[in-house]
Amino acid sequence: MDDFATITQKRMTGGFRIEGIDGKNIHIDPGPGALVRSYQFGLDPLKLNGIMVSHSHTDHYTDAEVLIEAFTKGMTRKKGVVLGSLSVIEGYKEWGPCISSYHLNKPDVSILGANKLIKWDNLKIRGTKTVHGDPTCVGFRIQDENLTISYTSDTEYFNKLHKYHDGAVILIGSVIRPNDERIRGHMCANDFAKLIGEVKPKMAIMTHLGMKMIMNNPEEEARRISDETGIRVLAARDGMKLNLDEFSYSQQNLDEF
Repeated sequence: MDDFATITQKRMTGGFRIEGIDGKNIHIDPGPGALVRSYQFGLDPLKLNGIMVSHSHTDHYTDAEVLIEAFTKGMTRKKGVVLGSLSVIEGYKEWGPCISSYHLNKPDVSILGANKLIKWDNLKIRGTKTVHGDPTCVGFRIQDENLTISYTSDTEYFNKLHKYHDGAVILIGSVIRPNDERIRGHMCANDFAKLIGEVKPKMAIMTHLGMKMIMNNPEEEARRISDETGIRVLAARDGMKLNLDEFSYSQQNLDEF
């Protein structure tokens, strides 16, 4: 979201949650309201196995610590996983750190950079390159034996962006503005359409919608991109739940709010 979308809460800013991938529940980019919205939409934060935070901007990290407290049972158990950019975990120049050393004491913690691979049981999680205001910002490519979900996080379109998301069955993109209205560090709808055409996922989801996108009928933008690319494209809505059984042999759910 842009600053005004976050401040006004025209759309909710709690990030999104992936349920049941390799038996794990993961909350990605838990921004303002992630805890409250989890309960609102019937998701138990105590049942999380970990969180992933792409960078140090407030709409991506503010509820990270309280979710860590949830899955570590109030910081009483050594449990769970935290994956994040350098700025989130250690800080980089004026960016971060975003999670206290106290809260990083109980989970297993890893810093992800572009192309760095982390293995978490049967999951392979690779950092994807971005071009954004936080220079350490990363996207996430999450793969188990049945499904690959790739998330761009906040980034401009650049020529090799698709290479970091090749093989994605589900492509989730931060798309802040409609049509070709570009701003630095973010994709517009036309940029995302180009990326979809290069990656060729089975389904693509636009999230992180800015005020201009929200006011410009994002569902219509999604239909336009779908018509152009031949790929199913959705604009994320508050509380949207998608059952990904059709994309995987195992039970998978992705909840966007």
